[in-house]
Amino acid sequence: MTATPLPNTTSTPAAAPNRMRNLRQLIISQEGILLLVIIVLMVTVGAAFPRFRAPNNLSDIFQSNAYLAVAAVGMSILIISGNIDISIGSLVGVLAILAGTMVTHGYPAWLSWLVPILVAIAVGAVNGFFVAYLRIPSIVVTLGMLSILKGSLIIVLGGTTITGMPPDFFLSQRDWFGVPTPIWFMILATIIGAIWMRYSATGRSIYAVGGNAEAARLSGISTRRITMIAFLVNGLCVGICSVMYSTQFNSIQASIPVGLELKVITAAVVGGVSILGGTGVVIGATLATILLSAISSAMVFVGISPYWINAVRGTLILVTVLVDIYRRRRVNRR
Repeated sequence: MTATPLPNTTSTPAAAPNRMRNLRQLIISQEGILLLVIIVLMVTVGAAFPRFRAPNNLSDIFQSNAYLAVAAVGMSILIISGNIDISIGSLVGVLAILAGTMVTHGYPAWLSWLVPILVAIAVGAVNGFFVAYLRIPSIVVTLGMLSILKGSLIIVLGGTTITGMPPDFFLSQRDWFGVPTPIWFMILATIIGAIWMRYSATGRSIYAVGGNAEAARLSGISTRRITMIAFLVNGLCVGICSVMYSTQFNSIQASIPVGLELKVITAAVVGGVSILGGTGVVIGATLATILLSAISSAMVFVGISPYWINAVRGTLILVTVLVDIYRRRRVNRR
């Protein structure tokens, strides 16, 4: 007599609860909250002031700070690795002058875009070497680089203005398929950065080093190599940011963009990147940049002085850092 197998009564997990769980996690994530706030702000202010939702104003919101979003992608990756760069404002100013000087001296436009990017990567390599191999804290190294770049710019150029660039130099004033070039750069940088950090071995190693460098080293990860890569990627993003910055207007002022590094760090931190390293995504940094741009535009329509945007940035940084510390303490208790 053969035994009849019992029917399999074990039910497979339903796909619907998993989808609902993933949707709930997305909504309560930093990116989901930022996206929701952006939508609410657009709808609320747009209802009160119809000109706020006009195509020209919406395009300006996304386009005006797109170069900051590109730099924020690199800064996010660097902060996730456990480091920071406060010299990017001075570097962008120097690279913008370099690009304008080259093109006005007869160099082709494409070379005037490429050389600043290569120089930015080289500066990132120098910063990364001091941090990775000489064990100097990144804030000290980049503070020294900030002083060197700022002092050199003031001594050499003394606040002059560069004009007379040829029309083909102004990359940020072009449109591709009806969409301004800066928006394309912002989208591509965000997508590439997000995919690279999530799915590549190097991206996962950056999270590991930023979360616990000693544990990452014991697991076989070269912390020096990962730190160097993080600084190189940040340099690449800063170089692209400088090209976008220098080609958006018909003149280039030989000065440091005021508060650029603070804006970029704010976008990264408010976007959900932990200032302590190890957690965060680059998508949040882009959304935070758009949110801050939308807030600044909304304040003009409401009648609030745009100078209050600095107070808004500071408040958002403090709130985000406090929330991050609270989350970490909850995880440690568990």
